[in-house]
Amino acid sequence: MEEMKPGVEEWVPRTKLGRDVLEGKITSLDQIFREGKKITEPEIVDLLLPNLEHELILIGGTPGKGGGIRRTPARRTARMHKSGRRYKMTCMAVVGNRNGYIGCGQGSGTEFRDAIEKAIKDAKMNIFPVRRGCGSWECECGTPHSIPAQTTGKAGSVRTVLKPAPKGVGLVVSDEVKKLIQLSGIKDIWSKTYGQTQTRINLIKATVNAFKNLNKLKITEDFKKRSGMITGEGV
Repeated sequence: MEEMKPGVEEWVPRTKLGRDVLEGKITSLDQIFREGKKITEPEIVDLLLPNLEHELILIGGTPGKGGGIRRTPARRTARMHKSGRRYKMTCMAVVGNRNGYIGCGQGSGTEFRDAIEKAIKDAKMNIFPVRRGCGSWECECGTPHSIPAQTTGKAGSVRTVLKPAPKGVGLVVSDEVKKLIQLSGIKDIWSKTYGQTQTRINLIKATVNAFKNLNKLKITEDFKKRSGMITGEGV
């Protein structure tokens, strides 16, 4: 087994799933999803996917010098109290292994560092496999560089449509959505968005919902072979 991340060595599992992972009875995330189990401890993901990476989504903003908004990773809100204003930071993080697994989460705290840690932990517990393939009629190369079929996701007023693209197109998405898709391992994709896309929290959630809806599609074995479709690490 690869070297454990800091904090995992002192981990004491609180669930049966955590104990099974620590004892080596479960050795991959694919096995967890096949059995329909829910991940409630981030250390499970740390142990099974030691090469996991994370990115912060710029959901906050401060007034710029020449007008407009300068985007920041934390959204700060305030509430009035007898002793004055009480501030709270909210962060959004996405995680992935660049090989078929992504997750998205949010966290809040009075300190920026606490909010980031909570967001990353929440993203790890919300991790799920992504279907990859080549569903573009212009390509049909049979390699998992894109998605096998068109999919749609919705969150709030935002609706996102993801379409398979041929090799060489790249990620035709916004900068923040690109962070999520890069971590999934997809190289080429087209997208179309509707609604208040400036609300980046809903934009990311709609994209995540689109990938989850893609997992729900019933795809024939013949199509899987032609499109080179794989899920997660293909285990």
